[in-house]
Amino acid sequence: MSVTHQLNGPLSNAVKASLRRQTRWALLEVLFWIAAVASWFLLPDEHLILTQITIFALLALSIDLILGFAGIVTLGQAALYGVGAYASGLFSIYVTGEPLIGLLVAAAAGAAVALATSFLLLRGADLTRLMVTLGVAAVLHEIANQAGWLTGGADGLQNITIDPLFGSFNFDIYGHVGYAYCLTVLFVLFVLARYLMASPFGNSLKAIRDNPLRASAVGIPVKARQIAIYTLAGAYAGIAGALFTQTQQFISLDVLSFQKSADGLMVLVIGGTGYLYGGLIGALFYELIQDALSSVTPQYWQFWLGILLVAFVLVGRDRPRQIIEQIAARGLGARKAPSSIRASKGEAS
Repeated sequence: MSVTHQLNGPLSNAVKASLRRQTRWALLEVLFWIAAVASWFLLPDEHLILTQITIFALLALSIDLILGFAGIVTLGQAALYGVGAYASGLFSIYVTGEPLIGLLVAAAAGAAVALATSFLLLRGADLTRLMVTLGVAAVLHEIANQAGWLTGGADGLQNITIDPLFGSFNFDIYGHVGYAYCLTVLFVLFVLARYLMASPFGNSLKAIRDNPLRASAVGIPVKARQIAIYTLAGAYAGIAGALFTQTQQFISLDVLSFQKSADGLMVLVIGGTGYLYGGLIGALFYELIQDALSSVTPQYWQFWLGILLVAFVLVGRDRPRQIIEQIAARGLGARKAPSSIRASKGEAS
């Protein structure tokens, strides 16, 4: 059978069926989001920390898009996060405090900086990318520090006022509205990323991650795809920064710090990369462990956190993903490939 016939016949249908299956929601995923929504009702006293977890999860999700799916190593995602935070804060001060418009402004700012720096980022290998992203973050941090007349410098950006959501829901000090708002934004952006990564675009990113040379040989525009996903991840990080600004109504230089990017990578170490839920699960465990340790040992919590992270990497770095894959393999998410795919593979071989 000719290759052309395979592409226009059973193989083409099998590929389409495979892409459709990737967009189906597994029971475990549905339960995850039901539990997230239920936490708003069941844990009213924990909304402040849950808001922090949600924002952190979105930042980790943005890193997973470029690291887990495109294989781009970065230490400067905090730069895009901070740009979104400052853009949203300044927009609320000088234009309007409408939160949804502020999210769009932050997304545009994060995407613009990511697009502008992507051409430098993609010129080298992993070590070069690490240095470039770290350098970009350091430059932006110093710009924010020196431009105190605009950003507040070391004193932070203050006098941020956010309008009520939809004109009716005020951001209260207990985080009730803020958590519901952040969780909704996270879910919408997660669904968008989920369907995008299950599309031909997402699968081409995986091919680039696994073997850029082979991906280029089969006609995938490697550089263009990498720039596209890095820009999208910049928009996600910018929105995460805007959520921080809108819920805290204060911005310090810490949003541009290296520590923020390092924390995002540690979250992915805990949760795993390349399946989107790693950032969400990792952010949950990381923040809860950090909160518990800081309560028990306020002076040495970073020491014990470091010990736990080292132990986690040595013992079970991929355990969260392995557990999910095992559950899915037992029927909650994964399904056997249809006969058309098996037959196509046999013909191709």
